[in-house]
Amino acid sequence: MPDTIANISAELSSFLDYAAVEKGLASNSIASYRRDLNNFAGYLQKSGLPLEKVRHEHIRKFLETLYRQGLSARSAARQLAAVRHFFRFLVKEGRLSADPAHEVEAPHLSHSLPKYLNFQEVELLLAQPDSSTPTGLRDRAMLELLYATGMRVSELLSIRWEDFEPNIGIVRCLGKGNKERLIPVGKSALRAVEVYLREGGSTFTKRQGVPYLFLNQRGGRLSRVGFWKILSAYGRRAGIRISLTPHMVRHSFATHLLERGADLRSIQTMLGHSDISTTQIYTHVLKERLRQVYQNHHPRA
Repeated sequence: MPDTIANISAELSSFLDYAAVEKGLASNSIASYRRDLNNFAGYLQKSGLPLEKVRHEHIRKFLETLYRQGLSARSAARQLAAVRHFFRFLVKEGRLSADPAHEVEAPHLSHSLPKYLNFQEVELLLAQPDSSTPTGLRDRAMLELLYATGMRVSELLSIRWEDFEPNIGIVRCLGKGNKERLIPVGKSALRAVEVYLREGGSTFTKRQGVPYLFLNQRGGRLSRVGFWKILSAYGRRAGIRISLTPHMVRHSFATHLLERGADLRSIQTMLGHSDISTTQIYTHVLKERLRQVYQNHHPRA
């Protein structure tokens, strides 16, 4: 048993180093892999199974234990994905001759379509900040930029003033895995950021060593929770009845682009999706919207 534990621990460490250094995955992704694979390693240790003895039926039994623990199909699928990546790495490195996870089917997931705002709701939301105050100027700039670029909230709050190229209308964004991408920014969002920098930015006195554009009242980087509260409050003021999240604004950005004729590859690049299949969910959103429009307006629907 001790040899089994040492063997699994050593291989897990090698895989996580590979994921961080060679694949360049973000720290959150590495932490998620570590949690899921430690769970799998615990199962193997209790079963007394060394890695070279693992077969597909053992991985299926591991999934069954997850279901018995009350995990959802989505959570089980995430853990299976981590196990697959791990065994794929071991085969690639020549440490195993075959991949036991290859034949294991992923749990069936029901895909719920992402929620998004319509154009009128976006306009109402963007009109809420009070542009006569420094805080309102900051909030207006954040909301305009979020909708104009479709950035993740963590990306938005990592933006520095030097990341903007206002003359050509782009912003540099550091996404997942520390991958940099350039995103076009519309005139309205650029104007909102420029006004914030010119008229409101000096109110938020930066603490030493804080390079970020959007600051809290103490001069530090605005947190995700802080932004979420700001967005939720403006959503309520705008009369938006659903619980508003930053990701919902991101979904609105992508859906509205697709509705107006943008191609999926361009949207994929702007969103920072590594796989086009992730972006294709928005085609389903568009189909569902067209179906609803037809049912609501066609006389024989």
